[in-house]
Amino acid sequence: MDSVITAAARALAAGDPLGALNRVALRGDAPALALRGIAMARLGDFVRARTLLRSAARSFGAKEPMARARCAVAEAEIALVSRDLGWPTKALEAARATLEEHGDRVNAAHARHLQVRRLVLIGRLDEAEHALGGLDAVPLPPSSRAAHELVLAGIAMRRLQCKAAHAAIERAAQAARVAGIAALTAEVESAAAMLRAPAARLIAKGEAKPLLLEEVEAVLASGAFVVDELRHVVRGADREVPLATRPVLFMLARVLAEAWPGDASRDELVARAFRAKHADESYRARLRVEIGRLRTALRGIADVNATPSGFALKVRGARNVLVLARPVEEKHAPVLAFLADGELWSSSALALALGTSQRTVQRALDELAAAGKAQSIGHARARRWMAPPLPGITTTLLLPAPLLAD
Repeated sequence: MDSVITAAARALAAGDPLGALNRVALRGDAPALALRGIAMARLGDFVRARTLLRSAARSFGAKEPMARARCAVAEAEIALVSRDLGWPTKALEAARATLEEHGDRVNAAHARHLQVRRLVLIGRLDEAEHALGGLDAVPLPPSSRAAHELVLAGIAMRRLQCKAAHAAIERAAQAARVAGIAALTAEVESAAAMLRAPAARLIAKGEAKPLLLEEVEAVLASGAFVVDELRHVVRGADREVPLATRPVLFMLARVLAEAWPGDASRDELVARAFRAKHADESYRARLRVEIGRLRTALRGIADVNATPSGFALKVRGARNVLVLARPVEEKHAPVLAFLADGELWSSSALALALGTSQRTVQRALDELAAAGKAQSIGHARARRWMAPPLPGITTTLLLPAPLLAD
């Protein structure tokens, strides 16, 4: 084994990319190219890192499948960090299978973690849990165990399982301390901070207050009638009605819930559901049609009754009516939440993560840029978007949810 390559690899494993580069910066053989690529990725130069890793993979050739597979896993990690969610996942799966076949369990586990992190990022929690189910993290080194626990914590947060999330983060912190890698410790601390930041706002009887994730979990378990903007569903005592693809009905339900136990005027319902300045006869006729559709959708958990001035919600089997809203009221809040994670996003990656069309996302980005809330870097297909973090606000914790249509 080349002692210089070994020393560079140990420096990378210890979280010292500059130390690794100092050892292999002037070498052009395949192992050195691979290590330089990983080091450049750790330093944030993803373009150069990808070029080096691809050169390394070509240099290794078909006779060294394990080395090529490790290069593919490293490139997949760069794609995930740079939010290139369209990167071919089949290549990562093939690399993982090759590593498992040759007994490289640590890197195979890392490949699986990358697969799961991508699935969590785009909201496919069932697939993520299934992919993670067969992985035993006990024999893995501390850094890999910490990564494993962070993935479990991310899934638990999205599932609103706070107790499980706290436990996973604590295990990740213990493993990170043993690993002694500063960047890993910072990642664990960032995950823990999410549980201490507001994840939603509770609106009830005209008053609003911020909620932590634990409090959101308690609200959903309380048996109250909840209009949940975080996932665009209406939750009754024993049933939930998804309205993610019916934004008008969802907004009507939210306005009625905010007005409960009173009624909401027709003018307010028209203004907020149809974004109309004046409730003329055509809008009032449309309102009657949509209220009829809402009655049908909520049948069994609530009624919508006409009043002299508008409509009122009458719930069944629940003592209270609550609205769970996003921490920040913003027209394009889902897009801003992803941009605020500090990474550079393409419009195509945002569309995939939000489950909507790229054109819808592009319109939202243009409006945010015009308002000074987002900025772009690069041009054409290389264009990437970012926004400053929202202070004290959980960003992608409760996302993704489908972006409401305009």
